[in-house]
Amino acid sequence: MKLLDQKVAIVTGAARGIGESIALALGEAGAHVALTYVSDSSAEKAASVVQKLEAMGVKARAWKSNAGDFAQSEQFVNEVISAFGTVDICVNNAGISKDNLLLRMSPEQWDEVININLKSVYNMTKQVIRPMMKARRGSIINMSSIIGIRGNAGQSSYAASKAGIIGFTKSTAHELGSRNIRCNAIAPGFIETDMTHYLKDGDASKAFLEKIPLGRFGRAEEVAQATVFLASEHSSYITGQVLSVCGGLNI
Repeated sequence: MKLLDQKVAIVTGAARGIGESIALALGEAGAHVALTYVSDSSAEKAASVVQKLEAMGVKARAWKSNAGDFAQSEQFVNEVISAFGTVDICVNNAGISKDNLLLRMSPEQWDEVININLKSVYNMTKQVIRPMMKARRGSIINMSSIIGIRGNAGQSSYAASKAGIIGFTKSTAHELGSRNIRCNAIAPGFIETDMTHYLKDGDASKAFLEKIPLGRFGRAEEVAQATVFLASEHSSYITGQVLSVCGGLNI
């Protein structure tokens, strides 16, 4: 039997990057996967992820749904339950960055990052805890960031959203522990994805690498395997924690 055999997992923002790797890793571990994407341009990529999951022998379906919108989140989770029967695992991965110095940052830029990165975690968690409480089990995994722990110039909105996720995770773990629902966060460091390709260019790459004890950027698959661990019974006595997948950057 596989580690997550017959479990039902939600992964938001899973058409590419870390989200795609997480969805595929959960599928490889035996979970059925419901995933979201937000833009029409990502529809083809999301469909490709579904095809890869189905080839593994698990059920999979993609929804166009904005996790930053409460009504859309509610409709999405209801449709997932109708299609899959329940929700055992929820990975709140949807996120964006709109980097800018605070002096130049517009209110619209700030709000967009907070809505997509932080409000989405509230929206989705509020919906999935109902079936989880009924089943008296569940694992919620929120994608934070090493930037939410350390901060970074030009990323005040991103850092605030990711730090907020950590506080939300710990509070939710307190609230839901008695129902056997665990809530943890993952704080990736510099991971090679479409969002971070610029980190590998020129002198900037060398400067970043010098700060990482393992001396390399991380891979999306490494974040995905940490997610599988927190979703599984191998982490059954772990809740309210922040697992940094950062190559030692947080030391």
